[in-house]
Amino acid sequence: MQKSKLGIDFGKVERARGVARNIALDVQKFVDNYTTVAVERTLCRLLGIDGIDADAVPLPNVVVDHIRSKGGLGEGVMFWMGNAVIATRLTPQQIAGKIAASELDITQLPANNTNEILLALKPYMDASVNRISERRARREQYLETIGEGAKPYIYVIVATGNIYEDVVQAQAAARQGADIIAVIRTTGQSLLDYVPFGATTEGFGGTFATQENFRIMRKALDEVSEEVGRYIRLCNYCSGLCMPEIAVMGALEGLDVMLNDALYGILFRDINMQRTLVDQYFSRIINGFAGVIINTGEDNYLTTADAFEQAHTVLASDIINEQLALLAGLPEEQMGLGHAFEMDPELENGFLYELAQAQMTREIFPKAPLKYMPPTKFMTGNIFRGHIQDALFNAVSIWTGQGIQLLGMLTEAIHTPFMSDRYLSIENARYIFNNMRNIGDEVEFKEDGIIRRRAQLVVDEALKLLEGMEKEGLFSALEKGMFGDVKRPRDGGKGLNGVAARGQRYINPFIEMMKGGTK
Repeated sequence: MQKSKLGIDFGKVERARGVARNIALDVQKFVDNYTTVAVERTLCRLLGIDGIDADAVPLPNVVVDHIRSKGGLGEGVMFWMGNAVIATRLTPQQIAGKIAASELDITQLPANNTNEILLALKPYMDASVNRISERRARREQYLETIGEGAKPYIYVIVATGNIYEDVVQAQAAARQGADIIAVIRTTGQSLLDYVPFGATTEGFGGTFATQENFRIMRKALDEVSEEVGRYIRLCNYCSGLCMPEIAVMGALEGLDVMLNDALYGILFRDINMQRTLVDQYFSRIINGFAGVIINTGEDNYLTTADAFEQAHTVLASDIINEQLALLAGLPEEQMGLGHAFEMDPELENGFLYELAQAQMTREIFPKAPLKYMPPTKFMTGNIFRGHIQDALFNAVSIWTGQGIQLLGMLTEAIHTPFMSDRYLSIENARYIFNNMRNIGDEVEFKEDGIIRRRAQLVVDEALKLLEGMEKEGLFSALEKGMFGDVKRPRDGGKGLNGVAARGQRYINPFIEMMKGGTK
């Protein structure tokens, strides 16, 4: 059994995983019986449907809204579109155009059998699956030929609102030493029930996530990767009401990292929990197949709850996220489980508590490229103290072997910080990472000291919380506010009407194909 530097009882950790597995399996029983408008729009995109109608409504929305208006959402777009391909001998894209022009009602066509439908759709699904596989192979070729930066990967954000200006910022950050560029989405996009089309030049607090914007940024990062001699990863967000839809768009365009949490949208965007839990499953199947690292959002709990008192909720959520991801076929090596340096700087020995929690997370998830978030909640007022907090954060990261380090920086609150501040933050991280590279191998933690006791306490409390949640079930636990001090109604939230009981599951062969293709 794994030896712990903290004296963690891994028997308790395995019990916690077993309990979380039961929680996840209970959720999966629900997920397997439902679909959502976002899942069905994702299938439209996998069938090659793209573009907009005369009113700039995305064609995947047009098709799914048409089916839903006829009461056929539960049968699924695969059933209706397969029938239409057979009856009309048109492509899915052409059929979508006719629906948009009110020239075709695909719910009135004669029904064919399952094998005929799957055979008719197979060329279109194969084309998308092959494209995703090619994008993954291209990434792997880059990693084999030009290599990548050392872990922790230095992760920075750009968010001008204009994709072309984002390119300038992103390439500059790569030259300064960044390894991952995250393009922050425009404020509120997670609550849009559609994905905008084409390149965009206006956004607030971020840039719209669109497939064309993904393509533009991936091309720019490929160019700068070759220039600097290391592969630069691209990150975006497939959370919110379009979670699986954005996941497949990113997979088609070669994104490397996606914010993709099972609970974030429920807790922090008030999205209907039933819809979110169905959407997260399909989105993770896609990300797993595409080789995309997911980042989860447990760090957000500590913006609404105390980091010292509620640390166990972060660990419990990490373990639940892990089990839900495994059910979707996502490998541990692609789970960027989240945690954050959010101790109150006035708390005595806060650094030691944070060091304990970061080391604990690393030991419990040894294969995961953990995502570590900077201290943001308390970085107000004295910005120079903020730079010191960032330095302590960087020290904990290299000490405990984190995988992905979202850098804190002085003008971080405006999302696109001054380029000079980004440079200072990258210089700070690189200096500390180099000077403390092997500290984790050299330093042991005192028997029954503050650090060991803290980690053991958090594990105990996380196990207790999970055991309580197993009795409640995840839906009830979210209603009662067991995470982040946030309560959400089971039958409420945004996007409520986008869920439908699923009938015939023509999607299953493609789900199994993608899950079987993950590494």
